[in-house]
Amino acid sequence: MTREIHLANLKLGGDNTLCIIAGPCVIESEDLVFSTAQKLKEICQRTGLPFIFKSSYDKANRTSISSFRGPGLEKGLEILSAVKKKLDIPLISDIHSIEQIQPASEVLDVLQIPAFLCRQTDLILAASKTGKPVNIKKGQFIAPWDMRNVIDKFVSTGNNNIIITERGTSFGYNNLIVDFRGISIMRSFGYPVIFDVTHSLQLPGGKGSCSGGQREFAGPLARAAVAVGVDGLFIEVHPEPEKALCDGPNMIRLEEMEGLLNELKAIDNLLKSKK
Repeated sequence: MTREIHLANLKLGGDNTLCIIAGPCVIESEDLVFSTAQKLKEICQRTGLPFIFKSSYDKANRTSISSFRGPGLEKGLEILSAVKKKLDIPLISDIHSIEQIQPASEVLDVLQIPAFLCRQTDLILAASKTGKPVNIKKGQFIAPWDMRNVIDKFVSTGNNNIIITERGTSFGYNNLIVDFRGISIMRSFGYPVIFDVTHSLQLPGGKGSCSGGQREFAGPLARAAVAVGVDGLFIEVHPEPEKALCDGPNMIRLEEMEGLLNELKAIDNLLKSKK
């Protein structure tokens, strides 16, 4: 069993219900963020799953210099703050530098360290010192057992509110593969593990100037991860993925979320009943 982490009005880990982190990859517009967050909240309420809203104010690791990055820190946090106030939902978003931590921590309930930065010691320590829950994504380039070192860095400050996210492993060029053994290995360290469904479907740089993706495999991978045993799922969602400004090929269509979540909850309930 993993450690139980309290954030906002929900509990993650332990014996608690599968948690859903979901939202558009990046803040494309205020209207899109509000409407998607509202619908996701309603879907999660109907399915009985706790919900954390995610959308990035800045995507700092895009493939091309011309790729859309988002509205930036100040405007992005302003929009997220308004969403939180109006819809009463907890928030998570990426931090990319130490300078972003203070303003982000004033708005976000969970800070997130992207996969490419999971070994950046100073960033990890600074995020940990806020005392807030922090989700650290496992880099595509490291082994599951190497996350033990990341955890040791984080908890050295006295903050034990760490979440680890599996998001696939580099498999040759422009491809990722999920080794489900890694979920069990990382959960053995005692902290909640999230499975990032949609980023695990990326084909990084697969289209030359942008990444490709294989959203058709979202259902099978999500069901497999829940069956293995995870504390939550990270799913990027968009009303019209084909028109998305970032990660469209691997995002799930909003209208498909409720059916998928009902399936995943049934698997999670069955697994927990066996315990």
